[in-house]
Amino acid sequence: MDKIWLKNYQQGVPYEINPDSYASIPEIFDLSCQNYAKKIAYTNLGENLSYQKLQRHANNFASFLQSDCGVKKGDRVGIMMPNSLQYPICMFGALKTGAIIVNFNPLYTADEVSHQIKDSGIKVMVVMTNFANIVQESLKTTAVEYVIVTGFGDFMPWWKAIAMNFILKYLKKIVKPWHIAGAKLLPHVLTKGAKKTFQPVEIHNSDTAYIQYTGGTTGIAKGAMLTHRNMIANMEQANAWLKPVLTSDQELVVTALPLYHIFSLLANCLLFMKLGARNLLITNPRDIPGFISELAKYPFTAISGVNTLFNALLNNSKFVVLDFSYLRLTLGGGMAVQRSVAERWESITHNPLLEAYGLTESSPAVCISPMNLKHFNGSIGLPIPSAEVSIHDEEGVEVALGERGELWVRGPQVMKGYWNRPEDTAKVLTEDGWLKTGDIATVDDQGFVRIVDRVKDMIIVSGFNVYPNEIEDALAFHPGIKEVVVVGIPSNISGETVKAFIVPKDGVVLTKAEIMSFSREHLTGYKLPRQIEFRSSLPKSPVGKILRRVLRQEELSKMAEKQLQKKRL
Repeated sequence: MDKIWLKNYQQGVPYEINPDSYASIPEIFDLSCQNYAKKIAYTNLGENLSYQKLQRHANNFASFLQSDCGVKKGDRVGIMMPNSLQYPICMFGALKTGAIIVNFNPLYTADEVSHQIKDSGIKVMVVMTNFANIVQESLKTTAVEYVIVTGFGDFMPWWKAIAMNFILKYLKKIVKPWHIAGAKLLPHVLTKGAKKTFQPVEIHNSDTAYIQYTGGTTGIAKGAMLTHRNMIANMEQANAWLKPVLTSDQELVVTALPLYHIFSLLANCLLFMKLGARNLLITNPRDIPGFISELAKYPFTAISGVNTLFNALLNNSKFVVLDFSYLRLTLGGGMAVQRSVAERWESITHNPLLEAYGLTESSPAVCISPMNLKHFNGSIGLPIPSAEVSIHDEEGVEVALGERGELWVRGPQVMKGYWNRPEDTAKVLTEDGWLKTGDIATVDDQGFVRIVDRVKDMIIVSGFNVYPNEIEDALAFHPGIKEVVVVGIPSNISGETVKAFIVPKDGVVLTKAEIMSFSREHLTGYKLPRQIEFRSSLPKSPVGKILRRVLRQEELSKMAEKQLQKKRL
């Protein structure tokens, strides 16, 4: 496909970036810590961490890993914690030793943690006390050599730390009892590391920096191997794209998505670190009142998130009266941004909600809306510098401009493969470097890319392709709907039928007849949700992405149970 998108690049944005501009992530980290030493790097739970202190703590952590854990280049270090000051300290420190970071979702079960430990071969595990009991359980079937445990109060004044630990353990009962033989406490680790001398490690940009797991939503979780070059390339791509609206050492970015998620890891943790920005880490974004209370304290200039997060904020009366005069960048990713949410966001904040698109396998960014786009246009934007896209049919043949097909991606940010899974790698990576995304998309004559849906989520009704995102986007405009998700369920008549799960806004009573009437005004016949179910909430991933697969599985289980009952009769 010709790079027709280049004609719509904002002035000053280069067509290509240099993915070899730095040798490693630690090189960028050390430069930023030197250039912005006195600036605040991270703020969390009322505590600040300067770039200077961040670098010192990271160096001490690296020294301990080398001297007391014997960590060498290529060893895997696992991190299992929510957004906190400890995360960047441990991550950057481990990277400096040449270790490979393996991020763990703190909400994983012991079985899920065990799988990831075994699959990646973790040598050292760093975990927040809140989740130490899960790691303890997983250690019964795994062989992690060293465990380092940290608590939320570790970087607080002693009196505040005592209060915090008491509240979490005894009042909220978040910290469950745990015992891990030989576990080290992070404050002691940093103190001991300060007495050692860090031995610099030669890191090449071709070395793996992260084994980032895909989450296992379509089967067993696979670890995408992301090199230093992959991540540096994506930092350079995103930096070139966002440069028109961002200023070095002048930004305060709100980080509500967890840093263990690839979107937040690259966009918030790494890119804004490179820019010398201040990162406001939100530990529990599901606590919307608490989240908004934090936002009210700071003149934030940028915020990233998923559609459900923005929607939840907009539905809170205290959010709409905040001061948005400093806000210059709102970036939505991780899932489709709904037009109704984007338009409300722009109306209230006077800042457009720009959509970005990426995958774990592409470090993650592929497309971002141009920074001079005044209003949401329903696309995921344009391919960023040095990135290529192409649309292919089921046989792998490139389709004509404007036609639907699977989105393929190529660029320096694309992973080198799945960890220890050559067969799975061969299924998604072509010999000439194209990554098959599994997303159905179109590209218009201006180069704007639009995601229609996931291949696996597509519903086929009487031979017609029905895309859940399209139906959800239409229904989301109903003034009484807070959240909506659509799935396809088997039908003897039409092959599949559309079912909508709807969460009404607080105090609103909806009826199926009302929803059907509204649907007929906006959707053609075969796209109508023939089944409607009202719920108080929808199943979501830790980053707030609505889980269609969970709802579909529930429906399939119900149908199987009905069939079983009929046989019994």
